[in-house]
Amino acid sequence: MALAVAPMSTQAQEDIPPRVEDFSESALVVSAAKYLGATAESMAEIMNNVFSRYGEPTAVVRGEEVSAAVMFGLRYGRGTIKFLDGSEEALFWRGPSAGIDTGGNASKMFALVYGVHQGEDLHMRIGGADGSAFYIGGVSASYLQRNEIVVVPMRAGVGLRAGVSVGYLKFAPSSGWFPF
Repeated sequence: MALAVAPMSTQAQEDIPPRVEDFSESALVVSAAKYLGATAESMAEIMNNVFSRYGEPTAVVRGEEVSAAVMFGLRYGRGTIKFLDGSEEALFWRGPSAGIDTGGNASKMFALVYGVHQGEDLHMRIGGADGSAFYIGGVSASYLQRNEIVVVPMRAGVGLRAGVSVGYLKFAPSSGWFPF
């Protein structure tokens, strides 16, 4: 009888995917602060707001991007999306924006992703509003949402840019120049 139970318990353990990454709030505060070069205190404030609203993310994105705007703007980025099971995929994003927004910046981006369990779930356009103020350096956060999928990009970078805009980001598995 013990021999019959052992294979079933092994099978039950194999059905549960392994959890490799630690996407707890404290772990992500440290990870984001290190990656973005920001203070842990500023990241903790942002993360606390996001975690109280959405909880623990299903994935995180680390990458770099450039953007520029004079009322109408463009943003291009590339990075890696990482899931709880430790798997990673290359990810590219681009998109237009419109608003009271002028300037340009280059930044690192660290995003919390909700409702995505594999890379192809994120390959779509996701809209949102963005407010930023970069004067030599700065940190900004915004929310993008489409149905149950939420992406919360946090950016730290250099440049001269200020304003508020609305737009979307198109996430894709490969790069491209056409922003729409």
